Amino acid sequence: MKYILAYDIGTTGLKSCLFSLDNGLELIDGQYATYNLYILENGGAEQDTHEWWRAMVSCTKKLIEKTKIDPSEICGISFCAQMQGLVLVDENGKALRRPMSYMDQRAEKEMQKTEEYGLTISGVNWMVLAKSMMITHAASTSVKDPLWKYKWVQENEPEVYKRVYKWLDVKEYFIARLTGELVMTPDSAYATFLYDSRKGKNCWNKSLCKMYGVNYEHLPRIIGCGEVAGGLLEEPAKELGLVTGTPVYGSGGDATLIGIGAGATELGDTHIYWGTSGWVGTVIDKQIVDINDMIAGIVGAQDGKYTYFAEMETAGKCFEWMKDHLVLDEINIYLEKIDAEHSVEAEYVSLYDYMSKEIDKVEPGAGGVIFTPWLHGNRCPFEDPNAAGMFFNIKLETKKRELLRAVLEGICFHIRWMLECQDKKIKTSKVIRFVGGGSLSDVTSQMLSDITGRRVETIELAKDVGAMGAAMLVAVGSGEIPTMEEAKEMVKVKRIFMPKDENKRVYDSNYRVFKRLYKVNAKNYIMLNGK
Repeated sequence: MKYILAYDIGTTGLKSCLFSLDNGLELIDGQYATYNLYILENGGAEQDTHEWWRAMVSCTKKLIEKTKIDPSEICGISFCAQMQGLVLVDENGKALRRPMSYMDQRAEKEMQKTEEYGLTISGVNWMVLAKSMMITHAASTSVKDPLWKYKWVQENEPEVYKRVYKWLDVKEYFIARLTGELVMTPDSAYATFLYDSRKGKNCWNKSLCKMYGVNYEHLPRIIGCGEVAGGLLEEPAKELGLVTGTPVYGSGGDATLIGIGAGATELGDTHIYWGTSGWVGTVIDKQIVDINDMIAGIVGAQDGKYTYFAEMETAGKCFEWMKDHLVLDEINIYLEKIDAEHSVEAEYVSLYDYMSKEIDKVEPGAGGVIFTPWLHGNRCPFEDPNAAGMFFNIKLETKKRELLRAVLEGICFHIRWMLECQDKKIKTSKVIRFVGGGSLSDVTSQMLSDITGRRVETIELAKDVGAMGAAMLVAVGSGEIPTMEEAKEMVKVKRIFMPKDENKRVYDSNYRVFKRLYKVNAKNYIMLNGK
């Protein structure tokens, strides 16, 4: 028997997934554990490496114990992880401070000092923009990019900065912990905006480092996503209950591997991911960028292919916010009526399913109520860390169920907006692969189909799609499966949703208003939330 151990490292939790290689690629079992996301008053968003490691050890041991497999039969370890984090480490791979999450947006001053001067285009000095576009085929336009997190530490924590040996992303930290190797894969490197993605280059660019004031020596060695980074060291192997020397692969970020795990691997294939964050990704064969709508062709795991990537900061996080603040009883008035299960997985099955059923009782259009899903700022099609959520058009007759439905519709409206922005420069597919936690709800899936006007397909491993993509890297890298393109044949479609014309007419009217809400409130957001 041969197995692959794949880890899905999300914003608030980690899941270990065991795949068998004996009959294609089959998920045997998985284990899940949570950790904290620390939101700070200054716009910071941090996590704790000790919590990450405890979650990994717990999940791995439980998985091995539950499946009773022989760990020596694991032929590879891989990761699918949240991206654009900043983990600064010393020579031993030990984190020097808490990692800064992709959601961290405290470096506004550092970004302004470096980019926002003289003649600007989309808020970036034209010379800085031109140089970055030439070398990386993109440009940093978001305060949440890891480049500015690095600059923030450089400016505000000089004692930490003096001790920095290497700059890593999330999965790279885990690789360092497991193997002692300080490396970075091209997708993570590209996200720093210091990576030369021109044909024949594919390396760090010293000129960009100089322009941004980054120490070139802080950048780690680059390896391929499907390349072995190193063997599992004795100490972590003992803690995890695994075998020393087990190959650990370079792996990929969530934006890199979720599309592959969804089976969206061929040119023109479009997938939509709805997890804590959300995005639209379409496979393209050359790098293009839309600086106005904040969309770029990002480097991925497949040679010669890129993902045209449009991201929203909070998708499923809005649904979670709705659960915590509109559904559950915060002020104890109806506490005696609650029979809540405390298990994370049980809660998802029971409470979220219940919410979907209640939402389905409301007619499309949510009684005219519109929700904007910008609970932690936004990236595409506009970059604004000050943007926030709102319920628009509440009346005396508005009921709570309409507010709940408006939240889901608002997320879908924003996804449609990103799809339409992609269609300005490329052709997205008529059939959309819909994955992530949001796709587990038939109500949400039908709503997405109605609002976008597309055929929407959900898949069997919707919650483990990232782990599936990570397992594919090992399967191809080890030679067990010939090519990444064959991933599409292994992904099983679960359900198909077709748009209903009568619903789309209602949604089209609300969508027109939805798109106007940011434009007419942008100055209000600055007045309320600007620093």
